[in-house]
Amino acid sequence: MYDICCVGHITHDKIVTPKAEVHMAGGTSFYFSNAIRQMDVRYLLVTALAEEQFASVTALRAKGIEVNALPSAHTVYFENIYPENQDHRTQRVLQKADPFTPEQLTGVEANVFHLGPLLADDMTVEFIKNLSARARVSLDVQGFLREVCGQDVCPIDWDEKKEALQYIDILKANEDEMEVLTGQTGVRKGAAILNEWGVKEVVITLGSMGSVIYADGVFYDIPAYTPSVVADATGCGDTYMAGYLYQRSKGAGYQEAGEFAAAMASLKIQSSGPFTGTAEDVLAFRETSERKMYVNS
Repeated sequence: MYDICCVGHITHDKIVTPKAEVHMAGGTSFYFSNAIRQMDVRYLLVTALAEEQFASVTALRAKGIEVNALPSAHTVYFENIYPENQDHRTQRVLQKADPFTPEQLTGVEANVFHLGPLLADDMTVEFIKNLSARARVSLDVQGFLREVCGQDVCPIDWDEKKEALQYIDILKANEDEMEVLTGQTGVRKGAAILNEWGVKEVVITLGSMGSVIYADGVFYDIPAYTPSVVADATGCGDTYMAGYLYQRSKGAGYQEAGEFAAAMASLKIQSSGPFTGTAEDVLAFRETSERKMYVNS
């Protein structure tokens, strides 16, 4: 029995910032796995990629991460371009991978399944429903709100959202994704609607302005922690959720889990690549960093 099982494709990423261009593995599953690997949890990654990219899996296993790697005709290939303001990015998709099926997770037992779809057809509602009958389900919704148009990533609404979200225990969305889903620009109104649709814990991330968590009828305002330098924002949301789910798995309350997650994400943004620190590093950073809070509801 695992505490947390993440399901998502490892990608090949081309990351372009004003300072550098790098090629590396990526995707929700990659950043989440690296971020949680030094935390005290029983963890499994279930991913799918082409055989020629299995070096990415070998590298994760060398770090002590348990990986169930499924075959796919292709590996997802993303190009991420960031301006000076790294809260936002431009993406292109050069390849797509095969979708996940319920049968691929037969025999995998976990307290929480964290789903990291990258594109709208990565996972079906039936897939989510199947997992929800076995464990709590956490979802980073971003993939369901984008499809590939040629090579461009096109924003879309999630047609099956009301059917699917009733099976989601924990939902992570940024403010733009929340607006697409709910039609609301106000964070509290949007979070409340997602809760009405069935989500028990709604996590809305606001980039450099912090985050808001809505659960059990209460809003929790989570500050952002100011990094010493902004080097690479890729994977910050995944790092946030790794910290949040880690803390929740240990019995932490919403505020405590959110603050730990926010500090972990800010610490990650100070360098390129995935998070490499420990829980102790996060706690120290949280205590010494300036805070910035979202104040408009």
